[in-house]
Amino acid sequence: MELATFNQFLTAAVKNGASDVHFKVGAAPALRVNGQLLPVKVPALQPEDTARIAKHLLTQSRYKGTIEDLQDWDTSYPLDGVGRFRANIFRNKGHLGAVMRSIPLVIPDFAKLGLPKVLEKMSQEDRGLILVTGVTGSGKSSTLAAMVNYINQHYRKHVVTIEDPIEFVHEDKFSRMMQREIGPDTPDFGKALRAAMRQDPDVILVGEMRDAETIEIAIKAAETGHLVLSTVHTQDAYRTINRIIGVFPHEAQTGVRNRLAENLRGSISQRLLPHASGKGRVVAAEIMVSNISVVEFIKDPARTHEIKDFCERSHDILGTQSFDQHLVQLLRAGQITVEVAKEASSNPSDFERALAFD
Repeated sequence: MELATFNQFLTAAVKNGASDVHFKVGAAPALRVNGQLLPVKVPALQPEDTARIAKHLLTQSRYKGTIEDLQDWDTSYPLDGVGRFRANIFRNKGHLGAVMRSIPLVIPDFAKLGLPKVLEKMSQEDRGLILVTGVTGSGKSSTLAAMVNYINQHYRKHVVTIEDPIEFVHEDKFSRMMQREIGPDTPDFGKALRAAMRQDPDVILVGEMRDAETIEIAIKAAETGHLVLSTVHTQDAYRTINRIIGVFPHEAQTGVRNRLAENLRGSISQRLLPHASGKGRVVAAEIMVSNISVVEFIKDPARTHEIKDFCERSHDILGTQSFDQHLVQLLRAGQITVEVAKEASSNPSDFERALAFD
């Protein structure tokens, strides 16, 4: 696949609403549209096709090895007038392949993402830790980008992002933006976070909290007066807290639990669901905003599970919501079907009974 053809294919994929593009030997390219992976009606790719695709991607990368030695490589690929792509090049049965995720040129705002206005208030925090959680492909990067963009539009702050790779590109507006990419700009999250502490930041975005070292430095940054934004691959606030604490040795967990309780300002846990129209997807989210009750729930492991009920009770006061509460709202608004709501609910039988009495 020649470069011009490759770029035309990516342009068409984005126009057709593809979130991801898959290339592998022995199969036609495939597009993920509305969560479904759909093959394109073209001939199956040959080894020379995917090798050319890999070379196109590597021309935008700082990969120093030979293509013969490449096994896995993460990079980004900008395409003028279309957007950016986060790309992973890999080997499958000895042949090269690639999967590319589309990153829009325009940074979405909270309303376009279908997220409540309470995220604006969360973005106004001066210090602490805010986490966006969910499985891969649940829109975490878009939500983080919307939060950073809100800060950039309203406050004069120094924002440092640490990403692998850089996805949304932020230009200076009111804030001064510095975006660092793992690999080209810094060796890893831990070293980049340590360096960020010496770069006079107000806000630090960490693409992912992957290990104990990164989590420890992120909490320390929050403790020392910075606002830290990051992601975790968990389904809700309860699991997020347990995942973070569980990364550390048993003897350190009580201390980490107390520090997390004092510094966690909120979490957004989200999933993408098919729209009732059959076109596009909508986000369903649990929103947790910390207060003195949440601090106690986190500190006491026997009470951490109470966060879900707290989110439901505090909806009118703090703007919080449980995942199932949001499902009911989306269902009433006609954005999702009853079948999708039941399947996505935390407890389908309880959810069905709640609908019966609604």
